[in-house]
Amino acid sequence: MRAMVVTLVVFVALLIAVIGYVSWRDRNRRSSLEDSMAVRNDRADQARHEAERHFAQGEAARHRTPDGT
Repeated sequence: MRAMVVTLVVFVALLIAVIGYVSWRDRNRRSSLEDSMAVRNDRADQARHEAERHFAQGEAARHRTPDGT
């Protein structure tokens, strides 16, 4: 009977350890996915800003010079 209880306690302890490790690993994986999404959003914002700036500079240049020159 004692061997059965010890075996059961060891099994439950291993099960808890495995569940804890897997949840910790998934939490780290999820945060890196969020980080990559943030980087992608930042790059999109930067590209949009550059496009707006390029358009504004083109409009300014067009108003400074007369057509045909």
